[in-house]
Amino acid sequence: MDISKGLPGMQGGLHIWISENRKMVPVPEGAYGNFFEEHCYVILHVPQSPKATQGASSDLHYWVGKQAGAEAQGAAEAFQQRLQDELGGQTVLHREAQGHESDCFCSYFRPGIIYRKGGLASDLKHVETNLFNIQRLLHIKGRKHVSATEVELSWNSFNKGDIFLLDLGKMMIQWNGPKTSISEKARGLALTYSLRDRERGGGRAQIGVVDDEAKAPDLMQIMEAVLGRRVGSLRAATPSKDINQLQKANVRLYHVYEKGKDLVVLELATPPLTQDLLQEEDFYILDQGGFKIYVWQGRMSSLQERKAAFSRAVGFIQAKGYPTYTNVEVVNDGAESAAFKQLFRTWSEKRRRNQKLGGRDKSIHVKLDVGKLHTQPKLAAQLRMVDDGSGKVEVWCIQDLHRQPVDPKRHGQLCAGNCYLVLYTYQRLGRVQYILYLWQGHQATADEIEALNSNAEELDVMYGGVLVQEHVTMGSEPPHFLAIFQGQLVIFQERAGHHGKGQSASTTRLFQVQGTDSHNTRTMEGCNGDQREMARVVVTVISRKNEETVLEGQEPPHFWEALGGRAPYPSNKRLPEEVPSFQPRLFECSSHMGCLVLAEVGFFSQEDLDKYDIMLLDTWQEIFLWLGEAASEWKEAVAWGQEYLKTHPAGRSPATPIVLVKQGHEPPTFIGWFFTWDPYKWTSHPSHKEVVDGSPAAASTISEITAEVNNLRLSRWPGNGRAGAVALQALKGSQDSSENDLVRSPKSAGSRTSSSVSSTSATINGGLRREQLMHQAVEDLPEGVDPARREFYLSDSDFQDIFGKSKEEFYSMATWRQRQEKKQLGFF
Repeated sequence: MDISKGLPGMQGGLHIWISENRKMVPVPEGAYGNFFEEHCYVILHVPQSPKATQGASSDLHYWVGKQAGAEAQGAAEAFQQRLQDELGGQTVLHREAQGHESDCFCSYFRPGIIYRKGGLASDLKHVETNLFNIQRLLHIKGRKHVSATEVELSWNSFNKGDIFLLDLGKMMIQWNGPKTSISEKARGLALTYSLRDRERGGGRAQIGVVDDEAKAPDLMQIMEAVLGRRVGSLRAATPSKDINQLQKANVRLYHVYEKGKDLVVLELATPPLTQDLLQEEDFYILDQGGFKIYVWQGRMSSLQERKAAFSRAVGFIQAKGYPTYTNVEVVNDGAESAAFKQLFRTWSEKRRRNQKLGGRDKSIHVKLDVGKLHTQPKLAAQLRMVDDGSGKVEVWCIQDLHRQPVDPKRHGQLCAGNCYLVLYTYQRLGRVQYILYLWQGHQATADEIEALNSNAEELDVMYGGVLVQEHVTMGSEPPHFLAIFQGQLVIFQERAGHHGKGQSASTTRLFQVQGTDSHNTRTMEGCNGDQREMARVVVTVISRKNEETVLEGQEPPHFWEALGGRAPYPSNKRLPEEVPSFQPRLFECSSHMGCLVLAEVGFFSQEDLDKYDIMLLDTWQEIFLWLGEAASEWKEAVAWGQEYLKTHPAGRSPATPIVLVKQGHEPPTFIGWFFTWDPYKWTSHPSHKEVVDGSPAAASTISEITAEVNNLRLSRWPGNGRAGAVALQALKGSQDSSENDLVRSPKSAGSRTSSSVSSTSATINGGLRREQLMHQAVEDLPEGVDPARREFYLSDSDFQDIFGKSKEEFYSMATWRQRQEKKQLGFF
């Protein structure tokens, strides 16, 4: 393959090559996600969305199968090096091993990865699309990132904690272990449907689900005909090997250099790491607890060092005694991945840019149109403002562990020794929305903080569970919180009920005034006119006595006397903190042995938010925790957010605001981090239970199931517990005879009549002619067709031709949209 000719015109998206006869050949797109264990693969991901391409790097992965030989590895390594040379420095390199792939790699393949035994056939047919003469057992495992591995066709392969798919060609039975979670079952089913749609001639196969063996006797009868009667109990669930956040926090930076003929690896630093540790002429290894090895190459490092990056990483892994499958990521100076940058306390793109250009950055003062916040979620997310703060405000103070309403005249006056609930009500696009701020003073007790949370839960219940809850710590208030008090927030260093009462004439209190302009992107610095005006407003709040303005350098003696005498003080201006240039990152949250476990979702979209999930979106300035409506661990969410901050290698501030967002009630500050957002997405999706209960296999009788495998006759099993030869031969013969029928065109399949295959079976498999379904009265529809879902019985190709989209895309739409399209096209 001539790489130099292929790359310049290469479009954004995914490109995959497989090792074959000492060379690399492209994999057809329909086979993406299938990996043969005797081969090596090279995967190139090029950002394709406008949002993703702004300064983003390409990712180049080198994948090694468990049974791949030296020849295959050599071809893949050489090919990857040639690709790297063509792509230049804006590429992140990854080394992947089967079964231990990085989150970045797994994010390309949804709903999952399929590992296939052996090697690729010589005719390069990666996936047979009309494969019905088959018997195989797939072991499905994983939470957000799912994989399916072909295992021995035996009950010995099963365990209580995973999912297994018995694939019989025309019949696919998903068996769910009793210890699997509802989310694992749902994701396993998504992979099962994907396999059927890709490998069974557009979905012509029956799917059955065994959630409870006692409630699925028909399906269990088929399984036992193939696998034999199970003897003994199932194996226990396999212990999880997930790496928790505490393990990932163990980060060490090493400087790698040559000294004479020796290669020196010198430990340089432990967290918190700073960006200035990386020098552009040097080469570094960053070890993240043995879980992942990063190699950083300075822009001035030698070509020889760059070509040796992987070999040096492998040598480091061997020297440390880490597993050979340890993931390796090589990043170049100026093209670092988001995961690498966030291992450092701060990361400035300006620093790199200024080093390169030799210039200074000039800040730009930008005026904002807050009216656009309602209609431009991306702007709202960047500014952390849902609106201009002009909505309704209600405030409660936590006193004696209960909430007490605060007089509106004192809404902007908070005390460091207390906790407050601030409910903000606003309208967006004609819909009432709420934000409940949980403000915690520095001097608040543990009991008061607990009462703050419990009172917030009570309010949420009162409002029907629609409140967005934002946990705010004194001194780290987000811009919108300040805006709702019109920039006039005053914090007293005592408990509520003490300020403004019984103050003697000799009482002295000092307030620091920090002005902010909510209509501007920059925090103002120094004592300017706005801050002086703010000081005058504060005076009217804290005292009704005469005010006196004192200028620095012209202080009268009684000013210093009130402060206990003149003393040195900081005279330099406190510069505004630079907002770190980190990309937002999305993670699925779970817990193992009481510790937080995260799985990152790369190149995320709304599709990655599943109702069984708790997802963590890290925008660096805020932590969002998205709660799916069917998630089971809501009460753990805030604690997970706190643990994430506490264990973050960059030494994150524990005062970073944590925002709880519930499915269907997302604010624009959350929505804006997603490239697109469909507010109707979750209105019509069935639950896992509905899918299982409504599937033809789960509801059908034994006669309908056997019709699906072409009148399979199940014989009684012999006493030794193994499937009888007669039964297995009947199953195989049935599949052989039915294969020719099922590869016919949808037209012939729909019109075919046979005594051995019922009309119900034909319609379930799809492929009825469009004229049998379009503009037909209910009584004129073919037998067995559900009138409310008549479009479902079209072949996939006809469906795509008529509706302009796949069935999966159609059924992911809101119900009212489906109904509207069906009416227009004659399917209602």
